Amino acid sequence: MTDAPPPDTTQDKGARDYRGTVFLPKTSFPMRGDLPKKEPATLARWKAQDLRGQLRERSRGLEKFVLHDGPPYANGPLHIGHALNKILKDVINRAAQMSGRDADYVPGWDCHGLPIEWKVEEGYRAKKQDKDSVPILEFRRECRDYARHWLGIQSEEFQRLGVLGDWENRYATMDFTSEAVIAEEIGRFLMNGSLYRGLRPVMWSPVEKTALADAEVEYHDVTSPTLHAAFPVVKPSLPELEGARVVIWTTTPWTIPGNRAVAFGEEIDYALVHVDGIAEGSLLATGDDLLIALPLLPAFEKEAGLAAHSLKRVFKGAELTGTVLAHPLRGWAPAEGGYDFDVPLLPGDFVTADAGTGFVHIAPGHGEDDFALGRAFGLPVPETVNDDGTYSVQTPGFTGLHVFKAHDAVWAALEAMGTLAAKGSLRHSYPHSWRSKKPVIFRATPQWFIAMDDENRIRAKALDAIANTHFVPDQGRNRIGSMVAARPDWCISRQRAWGVPIAVFVDKRSGEPLRDPTVMERILAAFREEGADAWYQPGAAARFLGNERNPDDYEQVMDIVDVWFESGCTHAFALPDHGLPFPADLYLEGSDQHRGWFHSSLLEAIGTRDIAPFKAILTHGFVLDESGRKMSKSLGNVTAPQEVMKDYGADILRLWVMNSDFADDLRIGKTILGQQAELYRRLRNTLRWLLGNLDGFTEDERVPYAELPELERYILHRVSQIDARLRRAAEDYDWSGVMPEIHNFCASDLSAFLFDIRKDSLYCDRADDPRRRSARTVVDVLHRCLCTWLAPVLVFTTEEAWLARFGEGADSVHLQTFPAVPSEWRDDALAERWTRLRAVRGLVTGALEKARAAGTIGSSLQAAPELFLGSTGADLADLPWAELCITSGLTLLDTPPEGEGVETEGEAAVRFLPAAGAKCDRCWRVLPEVGRSAAHPTLCLRCEGAVA
Repeated sequence: MTDAPPPDTTQDKGARDYRGTVFLPKTSFPMRGDLPKKEPATLARWKAQDLRGQLRERSRGLEKFVLHDGPPYANGPLHIGHALNKILKDVINRAAQMSGRDADYVPGWDCHGLPIEWKVEEGYRAKKQDKDSVPILEFRRECRDYARHWLGIQSEEFQRLGVLGDWENRYATMDFTSEAVIAEEIGRFLMNGSLYRGLRPVMWSPVEKTALADAEVEYHDVTSPTLHAAFPVVKPSLPELEGARVVIWTTTPWTIPGNRAVAFGEEIDYALVHVDGIAEGSLLATGDDLLIALPLLPAFEKEAGLAAHSLKRVFKGAELTGTVLAHPLRGWAPAEGGYDFDVPLLPGDFVTADAGTGFVHIAPGHGEDDFALGRAFGLPVPETVNDDGTYSVQTPGFTGLHVFKAHDAVWAALEAMGTLAAKGSLRHSYPHSWRSKKPVIFRATPQWFIAMDDENRIRAKALDAIANTHFVPDQGRNRIGSMVAARPDWCISRQRAWGVPIAVFVDKRSGEPLRDPTVMERILAAFREEGADAWYQPGAAARFLGNERNPDDYEQVMDIVDVWFESGCTHAFALPDHGLPFPADLYLEGSDQHRGWFHSSLLEAIGTRDIAPFKAILTHGFVLDESGRKMSKSLGNVTAPQEVMKDYGADILRLWVMNSDFADDLRIGKTILGQQAELYRRLRNTLRWLLGNLDGFTEDERVPYAELPELERYILHRVSQIDARLRRAAEDYDWSGVMPEIHNFCASDLSAFLFDIRKDSLYCDRADDPRRRSARTVVDVLHRCLCTWLAPVLVFTTEEAWLARFGEGADSVHLQTFPAVPSEWRDDALAERWTRLRAVRGLVTGALEKARAAGTIGSSLQAAPELFLGSTGADLADLPWAELCITSGLTLLDTPPEGEGVETEGEAAVRFLPAAGAKCDRCWRVLPEVGRSAAHPTLCLRCEGAVA
C-alpha cells in the first residue's frame, strides 16, 4: 500500500493546510493486539453476558450439529497436542454455528484406567506402602480425587484457548450416571450373547499386571536374544526324514518351554542338508541332517557356523504333513519329564521364507497366530507365565524365573540337550506399555471377550458402516477398515481396580455367565445412585443376586472393563444426557485413534445398536518440533500451549492450527510462532484499515450492486469465492488451505490492490461522491465478511474488531451467521477480464518500480506512462487505467510505444513518462490543472470541489 495521498506536510508556511479536509482513517482498534492481556478480559465478559446461553437460545429450532468430543485423559496439564485437537474442534463447531446450525459442544473426560491408577500407586511406592494392602474403596477414592483435580485444571486451560462449550455440564466417565450406562452397555453384550470368557493370548504388562489394548502399546527398538533350536523328528512323513531335525528360529527364547507345535508353509521349498563341516565355535554337530527353508539356507550357514554341507533332497512343505517332532527339551533332567511329549509339524498360512528358517515354533499361549493354529488342531494352551512375568508351575525347570531374564537358562538347557543350533541377538522393534515404558508379552489368560463374528456379525456390520462414513482425509477409511477386518475378538477385561467393573456373575457349576435382566437392573440402579463403588461394597453379591439365588453358587467377576470400551460408550450417555441426537455428525481426533477411540466406539455402537455412532471422521496428525522431531523434555524441544498463550496469546495458537496442514504431522517452535505472529499482524492490520475507513458509515451511503464500479464488483466476486470455500469447509470439514486462502485474499486482493487503488478516493473524494460511497459500501461488506469468516479461528481478535465498529453494547460477533452472499456477486466473466487487467497492471507497476529505483520518481503519482494493450486487451480500454495504476495520468496507445525503457508482456507494452503539471497539495497527484483555481491555487479541480 504505497503512494498514500495524505496531505503534504512539507508545504510552504504561507500555504494553506488542507489536512483537516482529508478523510483520514479513524478507529479505536489498535495496531498492537496485546492478546495475552486482552484475551482473559474478553473471556470474563463472555461469561458475564452468558454468550453460550444466548447462542443456545437463538439456536432453538435450528438443525442440530453434533461434534462428539473424544474424551482426553484427566491426568496432567495440557500439551500442544491437546491444544491442536480442541482448537480444531472449536473452529469446526463455531463454523457450523455460524452456518446456521445449532452446534452445541459438550466437552468430556476419560477418568478411569491404568495411567491414573499407576500415578496413585507411585505415591504408595514412594511411601514404601503395598498398594494391594489398601482397601479397594479407599484406593478408588484416591483415584477419583486425582482425576477430579486434573479435570478441573484441564477445563480451565481449554477455556483459556477460547474453546466454547458446555463446561458447566461436561461429561466424565467417572460420573455415577456414566458408570451406570457403561455397565448397562456391557450388559447389552452379555444379554445378546456376544460377551464370553475365554483363554487366549493378549498383550500383557508384567509390570502393571494387566492386559493391555493395542492403543495402550507403543513400540521401541530393543536388542533381543535369539536362538535356533533343533526339533528331532520322531515320526517322519517320508523315509528321508528319519533321524533328521527341524530347525526353528525365534527372538523370544523364553517361549520355548511353552512350545506345543512347529508350523511350516505348504508352498515353501525345504532343504534336507547333511552337516559335513562346522566353523569354530559352532553349536552344530558334524553328521547331523537338518531341515531348513532352501531360500534361507545361506543366512543360516553364516549364523550357525555351517562350514560345509551336502544337499540330500528338497521337499515342498506340503510333503511334511503328518511329521511329528520331539520337544527340544525332551529328556531334560531338571524338568522331570515335563517336556516328554510329541510336537506335531503343522501347516500355517502365516509362515514365510522371508527370515529365520521357514519353520515357526508354536507356543499357543504366547501369540495370536500360535493360538489360532493351536485351536484349529486341538493343541493344549498351557498357562506358562504368571501375571508378574515369572514362569508358572506349568514350566518345569524354570518356575519362578522372570521371562525377560530367561534366555541364558533356556540356551543352557537346550545346549545341554544338544538341540541348540545357534544363539545370537537382534535389534528390532518391540511392544512396550505406553504407561510404564516396559516391554510387554503375549500371554494366554482367562479374559472377557466380545465376539466379532458370532450371530451378531459385529465385524461385517462395522465394515459396512465404515464404507458409508465420510472420512477426512479419505485414507482413514482404509486404515480403520484394515484394522477391523484383521482384528481378533475384543478383549475388554483388565485386572486392575480403578474403573467400571464387568458387573457379571458366573455360575460356578456351569462356568456360564448369568444372563438375568432383573439382576442387571438391580446393579444399574445401585450404580446410578452410588456409582460403580457399589460393586465392591461388602455383601454386594447377595444384594444384587437377590433372595432367589445363593451367592456361594456364583463367582462375582472383579475384572474392570477396558477404558477403550468405556470411552467407546460415551455416545450412550454424553449425547442423550444433553439432548443431542445419535449418531453424531462428526468424530475428530488424532490419526492414532483409528485403533483407539474411533475403533472402540464403532464396535461398541455396532454391537449394541447396529449403527456407527458417527456420520463422519476427521483425523489430524501429531505435533513435532521445528526440525520434525518428537517433542521430549530431555531434548528441551517442548512447546507448551500455556507458554504460547502467555507470550503470544491464544489467537496466535489458533491461527497456527488452521494455517497448518493438520492432515499430516504439524511442526511448531519459536520460528514458526514468529511467522504466525507476522501473519496475524497482517490480518489485524487489514481489519484495522477497514475499520478506519468505515468511520461514520451509514446505510444511506450504500450503493446498489448494479451501480458499483467494476473494481468493487470484482472484489465482491472474490468475496463470493471465499464465501463458497468457507461454507464448503464448514459442510465437509476439509479446512486445508482455507486460512491461507483468506490471508492471500487480504494480502493480494485487498492490501496490495483494492486498498492501494481506493485510498485516494476514500481520503480525497467528496463524502457524497459515488466512487467513495461505492468503495465504502464494499469496505462495509469486507468488514462484516472478514470478521465473521475469521471468527471461528481468531475468536478474540474478531470480537474486538466487531465491537470497535458497533460498540461495546452490540451483540457479539459470535452471535452472527456468515453474511448471505447474493448469487449475482459471482461473475466469472468479470473475473476473467480483471485477471487479465491485473497482469497488465503488473507490467505498468513494474516499469514504475524501475523508475523509482533509478531515482527518476519518488512516487507513482509522478508518472503518466504510455500503455499499449494489444488485441487481446482491447476490451480493457474502457477502464480507468491511471486510477488503477495509481498514476497521475496514463495514455492508451493504438500502437506499441517506441524508444528507451519500453517493457513488454505478451502483446502489452508500456513506457514510463513523467507526469506533466504541478503536485496537488491535497491528493499529491501531478496534474496540469493545478494552479488554475483562484481560491485554491495549490489544488487540483477534484480537490477544489471537495473542500469547497
